[in-house]
Amino acid sequence: MRADAARNHERIVGAAVLAFEEIGPQATLEEIAARANVSVMTVYRRFRSRDQLVRAVFDHVLTTELQPITAVHTDDPWQDLTGMLEAVTEVLARRRVIISLAHEFVTFANESTQLFMHAIEPMLRRAIDAGVVRPELLPRDLTVITVMNLATVHPGDPQGEDRRRYLALLIDGLRPSPVTLPPPSPHDFFEPPGAGEPAP
Repeated sequence: MRADAARNHERIVGAAVLAFEEIGPQATLEEIAARANVSVMTVYRRFRSRDQLVRAVFDHVLTTELQPITAVHTDDPWQDLTGMLEAVTEVLARRRVIISLAHEFVTFANESTQLFMHAIEPMLRRAIDAGVVRPELLPRDLTVITVMNLATVHPGDPQGEDRRRYLALLIDGLRPSPVTLPPPSPHDFFEPPGAGEPAP
């Protein structure tokens, strides 16, 4: 990508992140172009459809905001893990519109979830090896905890007091316990409907 094209790409994606969160999913390409200070034709040249722009926006959030959080590695595996859950929840709570837009594309959302679970697996493994969490935990358990916690986000709690309270409760369930968790279902919680089923 040429330098000017790369700059336009970054400006458009950055403007789209803000437009979707401030205006909502109804933000138009014209509005995004105006915020990026480029023509609508430039937006269409870089992204052939609104769907491609939404995917680029979610990729931007994933690579610039979420992946750095999952890469933290200190000498405190418990703090690394719980700090990651807290930080990821804060990011996703700010990006609710973008997350909901991304989930319009089932395959893309599932791919992103799998990438996230792969990224947090080393952090979870360190915590298990250190004996600070349940040994039967799976990466998908942490993903489900994040999804459950996001269900507590609501407009009446702008300071995030509820999500911090209930995340603390969920995190407490990660600690080692003499009672083993029931096994998960054989099907991935995040599989698209019908995935893995034999063809008729």
